[in-house]
Amino acid sequence: MLFTWFMLAGFICLFAPQNITNKFQFAFARIFRWPLSIGRSISLSAQVQQPLTDLVPRRKYNQLQNHLANVIEQLNLKHEEVEKLTGMRTRLPLQGASLVPADVIRVSIGGSRSELIINRGRNDGLAEEQFVLGDNSIIGIISSVAHREAQVRLFTDPTSRIEVKIAGLNIDRIMQGDGNIAAKIPMVSKKHKVRAGDKVFARKKPGLLDAPIIIGAVAQCRKDDEKPLLWDITVKPACEIERLKDVAVIIMNP
Repeated sequence: MLFTWFMLAGFICLFAPQNITNKFQFAFARIFRWPLSIGRSISLSAQVQQPLTDLVPRRKYNQLQNHLANVIEQLNLKHEEVEKLTGMRTRLPLQGASLVPADVIRVSIGGSRSELIINRGRNDGLAEEQFVLGDNSIIGIISSVAHREAQVRLFTDPTSRIEVKIAGLNIDRIMQGDGNIAAKIPMVSKKHKVRAGDKVFARKKPGLLDAPIIIGAVAQCRKDDEKPLLWDITVKPACEIERLKDVAVIIMNP
């Protein structure tokens, strides 16, 4: 009998509307915020750090690499604008934007969902569709907001769709999460030269992002088995998302 009740409760949760399940999720995160934070800190400290051959910590190295990639791409963007609008003054990328820092309460990567729960919400100016930064790189967007918490849909989530460009290619594509720790860029012709290591940038989006920002790098590029004239491109995040303790939300017009 008890098993039947558990099964019934599970089906109710499975088919309940997302806005209702999100409320339960935020309530759980709010009630157990401290145990979740402590448990995650212990988990992160227990993980073995990758040995480095230099004196720069891995996370700082990733931040500097991502920052450099962002500056180079933004510089290229300004050159394009100058060529089109010679003599006209333009606003610098992200000028006037507000970055709202937030602590990561919970991380869920893999399976049907890849997301973060953060301790900032509507009271801090957050809204759905805003981009989220981790170590100077885009990691996802705000998908649901409560008063003091928010849910971040990572770009590796199977429901994620973000417009991107590959450095050096003048084409835009919609990158789709693969449900694990990567994403796919479909419909890229083999006539384009794509190599492992090429940087991938989130494209500008009016009102949400006014300059390309790095989101990842090409981890693998091979011929598509089903469509031989196209590439099968896999993109890995530009930072170690599972190890992030804090992020920043971009608010373009605070």
